[in-house]
Amino acid sequence: MGTLKIAVAGATGRMGRMLIEAVLKDGAMDLAAAIDLPGNPAIGQAAGDLVGLPCAVPVTSDVEAGIAGVDCLIDFTRPAGTLGHLAACRRRKVGMVIGTTGLDDAGKQAVADAAKEIPVVFAPNMSVGVNAVFKLLDMASRILAQGYDVEIVEAHHRLKVDAPSGTALRMGEVIAGALGRDLKECAIHGREGVTGVRDAATIGFSAIRGGDIVGDHTAMFCGIGERVEITHKAGSRMPYALGALRAARFLAGRANGLFDMQDVLGLR
Repeated sequence: MGTLKIAVAGATGRMGRMLIEAVLKDGAMDLAAAIDLPGNPAIGQAAGDLVGLPCAVPVTSDVEAGIAGVDCLIDFTRPAGTLGHLAACRRRKVGMVIGTTGLDDAGKQAVADAAKEIPVVFAPNMSVGVNAVFKLLDMASRILAQGYDVEIVEAHHRLKVDAPSGTALRMGEVIAGALGRDLKECAIHGREGVTGVRDAATIGFSAIRGGDIVGDHTAMFCGIGERVEITHKAGSRMPYALGALRAARFLAGRANGLFDMQDVLGLR
């Protein structure tokens, strides 16, 4: 496998800068494009200046030109932007790693449709550790299927715009699937007032927003006289960036297909 040419969307954002740093420090990848919105003050600036590393590739708002000739676009932006980038990648036959959360059912279907023509890794969390947690949750759910109430608590920084997080929802999906439930039917989001006795078939979600919390996730299996907790805490965004690069390497040479990090890590 030769050197992979990587484009990064949302280049000036917190995650975008982390991705650029990770790519520039990876000896088997080249940063081919750094893309951001028109009007961003960094347009035309060297991408390396965003992270204090040598790289003369300019930040651009021209998506079509930016992805021309690249092997993969990595996108951790917002749903509307991601779907626009997805359409461009589909036209250019460029693979895509999508870490964007908050896509609705129509958006997810658009990803699935595009994956018939281009290779896509679409995952709510690219961290290798988090994906190990998903595997552990499947196992724990099957063992603790009777007599345990399930609650999921997540915490993120004050600037996160969607709740619960995509990772928390994926945790719920894994648990519900192992228990033979439909998350859309059994999820409870927050509680207030006189809620009545807890329905044992539900999966509860609580979201905390504050400060600069990168991302904490805990699944609680609450029984009588004991509680099992499976927790992941991110100290920086670098694990997400490194996982995204691992996903980009996984896509190399593939013509099409929809994958997630469980596929990338061989955890199926």
